[in-house]
Amino acid sequence: MQARAMQLAAQGLLNAPKRRARREDLLAAIQRMRLLQIDSIHVVARSPYLVLHARMGSYPQTWLDEALEAGRIAECWAHEACFVTAAEIGVHRAWRSQIASNHWADKHAARARDANLKEMHALLEHVRQSGPVRASDFERTGRAASGWWEWKPEKRWLEAWFASGELMVTRRERFQRVYDLAENVLAKLDPPFDADVSALRRRFILDSVRALGIARARWIADYFRLKPAVDERELAPLLADGELLEVEVKGWSDPGYVHRDHASLLDEARRGRLRATHTALLSPFDPLVWDRVRLREMFDFDYSIECYLPAAKRKYGYYVLPLLHRGRLIGRLDAKAHRAEGEFEVKALFLEDGVELSPRTLKEVAQAIADTAAWHGTPRVRLGRCRPAGVASVLRAHWRG
Repeated sequence: MQARAMQLAAQGLLNAPKRRARREDLLAAIQRMRLLQIDSIHVVARSPYLVLHARMGSYPQTWLDEALEAGRIAECWAHEACFVTAAEIGVHRAWRSQIASNHWADKHAARARDANLKEMHALLEHVRQSGPVRASDFERTGRAASGWWEWKPEKRWLEAWFASGELMVTRRERFQRVYDLAENVLAKLDPPFDADVSALRRRFILDSVRALGIARARWIADYFRLKPAVDERELAPLLADGELLEVEVKGWSDPGYVHRDHASLLDEARRGRLRATHTALLSPFDPLVWDRVRLREMFDFDYSIECYLPAAKRKYGYYVLPLLHRGRLIGRLDAKAHRAEGEFEVKALFLEDGVELSPRTLKEVAQAIADTAAWHGTPRVRLGRCRPAGVASVLRAHWRG
C-alpha cells in the first residue's frame, strides 16, 4: 500500500540507512519527525534513543545528550514531554504561553503553585543564585508523597516551573534533568518566536501532515495534541493556499492530505515506486505507533503498551516493541537488555497471523534483533516463547551462526 509507504518515508522508516550514522543525522531525524517523545522506562534503551536507532542504525547514545547540552535541541511539552530542535523551541513556548492547557502536567503544576507558592519561589530564587540543579540535589525528608510518581516536593516544584516555562532543561546527567532558568537555556537556542494562536495552530497542522507523510483529517490533532480536533473545513484554506494537497486513497472514505513539500513523494507513490525494505524494532512511543487509532487504520495493527497494567492483565508483556518489516508491522516482542551480563533477552516474540515466514523474512527479523542487541551492548540474544513456535529454531540458528 503506497499510503503506508508515504508515511514510512516521511518518518524515515522506508529504507535502512545506506551509511554509518553521523551527528547531523540525529538533528535531521528529529526535524523530520518534528519532535521526539521522552520516556524514562529503560528495560531496553530509553524510548528517544530507540526511536533514533530505528532510523539511524547504530550510533552513540551520547550524541543526544550532547546535542541537548550544546543547545542544538531542547525539551518542551508537545505531544508529551519531547525533544525538539533548537529552531522549533520558540514555536512551542509561544503556543503554550497563549493557550489554556488541560494537560496533566499543567494541572499538577497549578496544584503545586496553589499549595506551595512560597516554597516554589524560594526554589526558583535558589536556581537564580546558585545555578542549574537536579532533583537529586535535594534530600527527601519524610515519607514519599502520593501521586505524580511519588516525587519529592522539590521535584514536583521543578517540574511545575518547567511546565509553566520559567525553568528549562539545560542538559541531562544519567538521564536526570538538570534545570536552569529559561533565559539561560534560551540563550543557547534560536531567538523566541512570536505569533498569534491561529498562526501557531496552522503551523502545527502543517507540521503534523508533513511528519505523517499522508494523513486523514482525524489523525492530525493528536500529533501535537491540538484541541479542538482538526476537520476538513479547517483544512480547506490550506488546500486553497496550496500548502496541502488532497488525494484519494483506496479503502478510505474520506480524503488524504499531503504537505506540498511531499509533492514528489506523492508522485512516486502514484507511480507505485515507493518500496519499503527496512526491518526495525520500534519504541512504544515512536511517532509511527503512538496514535493507536491511526496505527490500526493505516497498518491494521492492534497495539497497546502494557507496562502500566498489572502483570496478570498483560497479553504480550511489559515493554513490547512493534516489529516493522518491509512496510508492514508483522509482530511484536517483549524484550529486556541485561547490560551487566551482555545479554538481550527476548522474553516473547509474537508474529501476526498471515505473515509469510520465508527464509528472507526470518533472516531479516533475526538480523534486526541482533543489530539492536549489539547496539545495546548486549550482543548475546536469548529467545523465550515464540509464536509460531516453529520459527524459534530458525532464529536461534541465525544468532549462533
